[in-house]
Amino acid sequence: MKIGCFALVEPFTVMARQFKAIAEMGIKYADITDNHQGGMLGVEYGFSSSISLDSHPTMIREMVEEAGIELTAFCAHANLLDPMSPARYGTTEIIKAIRLAKLLGIKDVITTEGDPKTEFGHKLTPKERIFAMREKLYEPVLWAEELGVELLLEPHGIVTDSVDSMGEVLNALGHEKTVGICLDTGNSWLGGSEPLDYIKTFGKRIKHVHWKDMAKDMEEKRGKMYGCGMAVLPLGDGVVGIPEIVKALKKIGFDGATTLEIAGPDNVKTSEKRLKEWWGA
Repeated sequence: MKIGCFALVEPFTVMARQFKAIAEMGIKYADITDNHQGGMLGVEYGFSSSISLDSHPTMIREMVEEAGIELTAFCAHANLLDPMSPARYGTTEIIKAIRLAKLLGIKDVITTEGDPKTEFGHKLTPKERIFAMREKLYEPVLWAEELGVELLLEPHGIVTDSVDSMGEVLNALGHEKTVGICLDTGNSWLGGSEPLDYIKTFGKRIKHVHWKDMAKDMEEKRGKMYGCGMAVLPLGDGVVGIPEIVKALKKIGFDGATTLEIAGPDNVKTSEKRLKEWWGA
């Protein structure tokens, strides 16, 4: 099992520094986390860790090689429930992420529906939510299949945080060899599901894992909050049951890459150490 790190570990620094900070913690793998179309003032002036989807891949490769790490995933978390708009991250951005991932040799592109921000999105029926996601992901799936990239859905919204509705989306999208799941241990638990049920239900369609544990005081938010960016405590100190999840993944033969979405260098290093012990590495 490859253990990588979320590339947002130091505030107000550029992506090259994020990669180096990950390497300084002794971790060899990372993802491309925040990204955008075109240019961004914060990147130009050195206080934002984001990658342009229009970047030449050589620029990114040079940053990665200088840090001495390997990229295993490209985050393309979108808004799939609100109407399409040039101001929203959606179909176009996911396609660009898939194309750039291919050029960089990254196999996993991870997306999700996110929380709706409009009255339109909030009023969708369950069936309409499935249709909205199917429509916005139709072309990205075809691009992923053409380029040999895996497009993975992560629990991070009212649809994907349910095992049943995650299954409905997967069935609607089809392309079983191309479309899979990035299991987020903290998000699925926070959304009201059990991470172990994702493993039991979807098995080898889980291609990547985002590791997060949740503190006990988050239990009151279960089923009401759909996803969070990072955990604030090391794996094993929360209530999600990470050791049992590791055991279940090993039992089904999981051999993909994983990402620690955890704040604080000490928490990251402790989590990596524990994961290796639980995995038996």
